[in-house]
Amino acid sequence: MIDNLVSIIMPSWNTAQFIAESIQSVINQTYKNWELLIVDDCSTDDTDNIVEPFLTDARIKYFKNEKNSGAALTRNRAMREAKGEWIAFLDSDDLWMPEKLEKQIRFMNEHNYTLSFTEYEKIDEENRTLNIYVSGPDVVNKRKMYRYDYIGQLTMMYSARCFGLIQIKDIKKNNDYAIRLQLYKKQDTEAHLLKENLAKYRIRKKSISHDKLEKKLKSHYDLFRICDEKPAIAAVWFACWNMFWGILKKGKYEKRNKGLSGE
Repeated sequence: MIDNLVSIIMPSWNTAQFIAESIQSVINQTYKNWELLIVDDCSTDDTDNIVEPFLTDARIKYFKNEKNSGAALTRNRAMREAKGEWIAFLDSDDLWMPEKLEKQIRFMNEHNYTLSFTEYEKIDEENRTLNIYVSGPDVVNKRKMYRYDYIGQLTMMYSARCFGLIQIKDIKKNNDYAIRLQLYKKQDTEAHLLKENLAKYRIRKKSISHDKLEKKLKSHYDLFRICDEKPAIAAVWFACWNMFWGILKKGKYEKRNKGLSGE
């Protein structure tokens, strides 16, 4: 493990349209001590050619799965390759503000936090703002984490020194939530919110985040039943509880202006 190094986990699959901008948003960071671990899951578009020019930067490492494995196993591979003290995540269609890493690391070091997240905004496929800004509770303890996943994956950062290597089971959806449930297996885990918009989450027409109610319920059940190994009845309860709190979360923490934070 390398002190002060940030390992950035970036899975990719057919995001040639967006990945260059995502990589550039990492290069543009004011905090320079990072490694970017891109793991491609057998893309069939032009991803290889788009990524290749960036590999002249020794901090950027590009791995390719031998077969299409899904986001969970792809993230697992990247996390196994990570050498940094800090682990951060950026999907290959999302963006960071230039001071994201610098401000978040300072926030964590000043308060001795081991897990944090930030506010973010939503954009469309053409980089136009949707004028939706997402915040969350000041502190997310275990009870809140099982109630709902308040943490945006593209904003999360945790201490590898504290949590060690995280690996999750192979589920198609909610694998970002599965990572957090693994983090919360450590006693007294809390995530702390940095109240500043430091990232841009892209809403895509074909995103797997946009599912009908029954599919979302099934994917949440799989999360708690398969990944978290809850009994079937408990998995059903947590899945339904998540759907309910998801509605409340949108009303409280998603705003169409920059007046975000609230507990």
